[in-house]
Amino acid sequence: MPSTSLSGRTVLVTGATAGIGFETARRLAQQGATVLVHGRTAEEAQAAVDALIATSAGIETTQLLALAADFTHLDEVEAMAHRVIETHPHLDALVNNAGMAAPERHTITADGNEVAFQVNFLAHYLLTCLLEPALTTDPGGRVVNVSSSLHRTGTIQWSDPNRIRRYSRLAAYAQSQLALTVFAADPRVTAVSVHPGVCDTALLPLYAHEGATPAEGAAYVARLCDPAVEIVNGAYYDRDQRVDPAPAATENRSLQRLNKLAAQLTGHTA
Repeated sequence: MPSTSLSGRTVLVTGATAGIGFETARRLAQQGATVLVHGRTAEEAQAAVDALIATSAGIETTQLLALAADFTHLDEVEAMAHRVIETHPHLDALVNNAGMAAPERHTITADGNEVAFQVNFLAHYLLTCLLEPALTTDPGGRVVNVSSSLHRTGTIQWSDPNRIRRYSRLAAYAQSQLALTVFAADPRVTAVSVHPGVCDTALLPLYAHEGATPAEGAAYVARLCDPAVEIVNGAYYDRDQRVDPAPAATENRSLQRLNKLAAQLTGHTA
């Protein structure tokens, strides 16, 4: 069994079947953590677990557990959260990494939300709120929101978060990333947000033609899960540097409005 700073700690990584999430799960497990590997389906999550074991040195099968929830269905997010609470009543870290590029065509989920806003933010809001009891059993519990530098270009359309009146995929994506960054300041749990750099993942076309490897981006995410790394609630990191986020992410009024909106859209109140 690996013996490092993360030995004995349990971390849930959403969107862990590919890209930065997959490499974050690998890195955390290699450092000794038990990692709950989330995928959209049970088959995808188990395939990721199998691939991690097959391609990684020093990871034992007991360190990885597959979990499934399709974030376009909030009831699946809720069911997964309840399963985590039952099986792991103490959770040391939650990595809110699952994400998607907003589609070209305006798309509304069965829950009634613009799909990128739901997958990238609302599902993570709901998951974080439901896992609060597990994350706060120890003062060291923390949440790492994998955000984006594009949050700086975003605005939250408070009266039209689904962007029904005016939709563009880039604006929808930026809105979801700004919301995720603002949410890191929620005082209920200790949380930070991080832009892991422009990496060669499915989201690369939103940024550039080439980027760093997912493993390089994952290093910045995994670093923030380490209890040896001191963090301040609400802080924003660009890779390993703490920098100021967009002004909206530092305004308490923005957080209050966002929590009210998210509670309304997810049906979950604190």
